[in-house]
Amino acid sequence: MSEGGRIIGCLFGSFNPIHVGHLIIGQYMATRTDCTEVHFIVSPHNPLKRPAGLADARHRLQMVRLAVRRNPLLIADPVEFGLSRPSYTIDTLEYLAQRHPRHQYRLIIGSDNLAIFTKWKRWEDVLDQFGCYVYLRSGHDPGKLGQHPAVTICDAPFLDISATYIRACLREKRSIRYLVPDNVLRYLHQHAVFDFLR
Repeated sequence: MSEGGRIIGCLFGSFNPIHVGHLIIGQYMATRTDCTEVHFIVSPHNPLKRPAGLADARHRLQMVRLAVRRNPLLIADPVEFGLSRPSYTIDTLEYLAQRHPRHQYRLIIGSDNLAIFTKWKRWEDVLDQFGCYVYLRSGHDPGKLGQHPAVTICDAPFLDISATYIRACLREKRSIRYLVPDNVLRYLHQHAVFDFLR
């Protein structure tokens, strides 16, 4: 790493919506690994997910900004909003590395994504060029890829919280207090972000 460069962890996601589990993982990676900060990279269109139930990308980005705004270690990163869609992780990481050659980038994913990692575009290049930190998710063993030299399994706090569960609560008009930051909760209601699900 060149002088003045940083090691940046990249946590990609739809963040539909961002929740406290995302923030805990980001904080862990920024303080317990060689990452000096973690970027939450909001994906406008994930090629492995259907768009049904997906809130507007601008709302999702704004909620991430609200969630991390008082933490200098966590950054809302809109880089994929300026790239071609759908968003492929290797393309984004290579774009970042070319644009900021002083920095190093690390991918952060859950063990659920590691289980399907070989379906990702140029997944071997992701590991070879950037490396990967993996946090455990319920019911998803790291498997053989967990032994890859570029993969580091992290002892991050285990929280079985998902955006899917949060959306289900919103659909059923149940409380999501403490599952998302207070300012995100206010934003969700003020802008009726997920009212289309009801």
